[in-house]
Amino acid sequence: MSVRIRPAIAAEAAALHELAALTFPLACPPSTTEASKAAFIAEHLSGAAFEGYLADPAREIIVAEGEGLVGYAMVVYGEPADPDVARTVRGRPTAELSKLYVHPVHHGAGVASDLVEAVVASASRAGAVSVWLGVNQHNARANRFYAKSGFETVGSKRFLVGDVYEDDWVRERPLTAG
Repeated sequence: MSVRIRPAIAAEAAALHELAALTFPLACPPSTTEASKAAFIAEHLSGAAFEGYLADPAREIIVAEGEGLVGYAMVVYGEPADPDVARTVRGRPTAELSKLYVHPVHHGAGVASDLVEAVVASASRAGAVSVWLGVNQHNARANRFYAKSGFETVGSKRFLVGDVYEDDWVRERPLTAG
């Protein structure tokens, strides 16, 4: 099946929520409770949350569309708010690859790579010289993928899921020489 990468539209908030509710738990370590996953989804990945993200001029959501939405990535432009990230990310101005999720049926089909390249292109157009992300230290599959995609581990940070802090690697990919 062919997949088209494009910017999300406001009418897709509910579909993004459904995809996020399915895919977010797959990235969590086994120790993450169902209650913590549900709380995170309710607060950060609800239809209302996606409506806000889609309306925010400092964010861009890029989708992979096949038979419906099969993946998405969110880019956040601007200085990192997390002090641990601000200390470790070297390239400025920077953009955050805040979310990157693909329906499990499409894992290994190149959809995630296509989304990363769309994020990199968008960040470059916006004037960023690097893209950074946080990824759970225990998510071996994601860490392998990000390393293969040019993201180097530059530090660590904490990430709140429900009422439990998880340990994330901060990874950065430079977009220009310098």
